[in-house]
Amino acid sequence: MNQLKSRLNVIRPNWSVPEKVKAFSTTRQGGVSLAPWGSMNLALHVHDNSENVNKNRMLLKQEMQLPNEPSWLEQVHSDKVIQLTQQNHNQNFKADATYTTEKNIICCVMTADCLPVLFCNKQATWVAAVHAGWKGIANGILKKLVQKYVSEFDGQMEDIRVWIGPAISAKAYQVGQDVKNAFIEQDAILEKAFTSQQADHFLLDSSYAAQLQLNELGVKVEQITTEDFCTYKDKERFFSYRRDGANTGRMATMVWLS
Repeated sequence: MNQLKSRLNVIRPNWSVPEKVKAFSTTRQGGVSLAPWGSMNLALHVHDNSENVNKNRMLLKQEMQLPNEPSWLEQVHSDKVIQLTQQNHNQNFKADATYTTEKNIICCVMTADCLPVLFCNKQATWVAAVHAGWKGIANGILKKLVQKYVSEFDGQMEDIRVWIGPAISAKAYQVGQDVKNAFIEQDAILEKAFTSQQADHFLLDSSYAAQLQLNELGVKVEQITTEDFCTYKDKERFFSYRRDGANTGRMATMVWLS
């Protein structure tokens, strides 16, 4: 039987936020899953051995001293955003973003190329996590989340802080004309995120697309922190659906208020 390792390899955001905002992103390293899901796969839906996945989740909770079980979503590449509370955070939601204003409730998304995007405000009274694949960005999920913050909590745009975590890089993310059309239909400025490669083929910088969309809403460049990782190219550290296909694991990116 696999032995639980004592240390996880995680990435902590380098954003400037209050200390009570806790956040990190896992890598594929430090768990017990076997190839091709080796080793810190946290997803139950990718054909990995469920016993190993649950051991990985237990290890994550223990090693990172999590105050609760993360709110694991059934992600469906939608624009659905859920508010998590003490009453509902253990429910199984079909959604791609969560937010909360309550302490010790963990907003969590899983990725293997898509953008994990974390939000908080400088008052540390609100946090959110978004699974932002190309469909989510094209469907306006980031806009929807920010608009909820403004409308429901009288939030101010200048108070928002954003971290965009490890994802597939522009140099490795080739898409077709259909994807470009979907982005431009959402917002014409998103055309800037595409670089022509050949007829009807483009390289998509999904991180830049997210930044452009947030800038359009009034979130300034200096409020957004990004990372220089590529899940596709760095096989040792990251899972990648684009590189490895359906039988690959998922990293988790999470945020909460302590």
